[in-house]
Amino acid sequence: MKSFRKTLSSALVAAMLLSVGSTAVFAMGGPSGAKIDWQVQGEIGAVKINPYGYSPLTAVIQNGGYVLKDASVEIVPKDGGRKISYKIDDNKLKLYGGIPVWGLYADHMNEVKVKYSKKIPGKQEWQNVSEQYKIPTAPVMLPTSGLLGHTKVPVGSIKVEKVEKGFEDRLYLVNNVTGKSPANSSQIVWNNPAGGAMEWNYGSNAFIIDTAGDVRWYFDSSKLISFTDFMHTGIMMGFQQGKDGALTWGYGQRYVKYDLMGREVFNRALPLGYIDFSHSFDQAQNGNYLLRVASANTKRPDGNNVRTVRDVIVEVSPNGEVVDDWRLFEILDPYRSDAILVLDQGAVCLNIDASAAGHTMSEEELAKLDSEGAFGDIAGTGTGRNWVHVNSVDYDSNDDSIIISSRHQNAVIKIGRDKEVKWIIGAHKGWKDKFKDKLLQPVDSKGNKIVCENDYSKCPGYENEKGGFDWTWTQHTAFIIDSKTNKNVVYLTVFDNGDSRGMEQPALASMKYSRAVVYKVDQKKMTVEQVWEYGKQRGNSWYSPVTSLTKYMDDKNSIMVYSATAGMGYDLAAGKVLGVATPEIDEFKWGSKEPSVMIKFTGVGNGYQAMPISIDKAFAPKK
Repeated sequence: MKSFRKTLSSALVAAMLLSVGSTAVFAMGGPSGAKIDWQVQGEIGAVKINPYGYSPLTAVIQNGGYVLKDASVEIVPKDGGRKISYKIDDNKLKLYGGIPVWGLYADHMNEVKVKYSKKIPGKQEWQNVSEQYKIPTAPVMLPTSGLLGHTKVPVGSIKVEKVEKGFEDRLYLVNNVTGKSPANSSQIVWNNPAGGAMEWNYGSNAFIIDTAGDVRWYFDSSKLISFTDFMHTGIMMGFQQGKDGALTWGYGQRYVKYDLMGREVFNRALPLGYIDFSHSFDQAQNGNYLLRVASANTKRPDGNNVRTVRDVIVEVSPNGEVVDDWRLFEILDPYRSDAILVLDQGAVCLNIDASAAGHTMSEEELAKLDSEGAFGDIAGTGTGRNWVHVNSVDYDSNDDSIIISSRHQNAVIKIGRDKEVKWIIGAHKGWKDKFKDKLLQPVDSKGNKIVCENDYSKCPGYENEKGGFDWTWTQHTAFIIDSKTNKNVVYLTVFDNGDSRGMEQPALASMKYSRAVVYKVDQKKMTVEQVWEYGKQRGNSWYSPVTSLTKYMDDKNSIMVYSATAGMGYDLAAGKVLGVATPEIDEFKWGSKEPSVMIKFTGVGNGYQAMPISIDKAFAPKK
């Protein structure tokens, strides 16, 4: 009897479970049929905001099960705002499962107009559709180093001073840093007493603005960066947009690629022989990537094993294999101290210390580093210290070589695949004999030789606001103008920060100024001509002691400039270092003396770099 009851009880339970299961199946799509139960706008599908979790001002209007083609999007501008509109490649509609919407306003109920054709199920016919969607967004939230983890971009922090006709459609990516380590960050120490690039464990952000000053995209770095994991932290730097419209950059021990919708293409650790990415990620014309890194372990001639600092370029293939590297401590002279000894120790790139402003290192202090065996992120000489500080790399496909900008050698240098120096733009003082025939001779527009003083450190134009020639000093970014460059002549854009100009510190800090410069190098004659400059007339107010960018833009035949730490100079009236950056974007028609675009920033962190971004590269049908 007990066995019978147990069997009966089990049968009843099984029947009840079967009954519940059947009811659940019917409720979820049994007799009621296949369906969707999310909110749908318009004729196709639901709106998925921030589809990949990294780009909050993007969305996808899902295709609703239809096959789509010939789509276009228009973001209706706010009062006084800029319209964003673009066509979409049919394969992008398949990639995103619908219509990608990019450029939404933050903290706003956006109106989005779309046009598309949808295929009628079971037929070969297509229906043309025009409709409008409403898409709400939250405020922009960027990381800070203060008490809050994120901050809403302050109203009025982006001030558009000037936008001339022909530049209204510009979109600028801005890459800034907080300038201080957040309390929850960890310091990664490679060499005592200080670390390498990972010492810069600050918050960083990237956002895109239009020419009305509105933020139209930003990358949520809090989803990417983990301050307590040394393999997933570091400042985001080296942004570049490729031909496919996606963005590449690096941070700490990684280099990455994401498209403008926030879709991850790859996120990779550096090859294990290298550490500390910062500053520069170049997408070379040969399809490979050039990363400014350091060596993870190098044996010095004195027997010490060290991790080097910002002095290695590694070339990797698209799938991450190492193709080649340039070990600059073996190619250049890591003991050339002339530029190191005149650096303002108050601003050594992002290591900013206002209390040390204007101070320079003595020969005795430099020698002490060797006697004490001190290595790491120290402005000094010798492998294992910050002796060269490369902040940009660009590939010249004409002769399979690279051009680097070395802040701590005050030099722009071209180096071949054979690891031989081809030429050097910079003051001639202090270079070893084997480099002396690589030092370029300044000339004027007619090819006449320009004679400079003090071992070619002070040239006419050094203090002349009306022109002349000057080298660059603690410069950032040396980029090739590809469309104007050939095997014989190289055109370069450089941001001349201006610290230690003339291989000295000026009598007054307020005398410092920065410049955007275009150089023309005749590689056969071994000459360099200065063909354009801007910045002297702005004086100390436009002076950026660190960071910044100058870059030629082929689409508008223009020069884009970001004076990224303007305002961190010397306040003549107050008699003190300001220490507060007011970055400024300027864009010039080729050859123009005044900008066509001027946009100023306050309260958005210290600037690093900025550049125009193309949405057509990201979405438009391929020609």
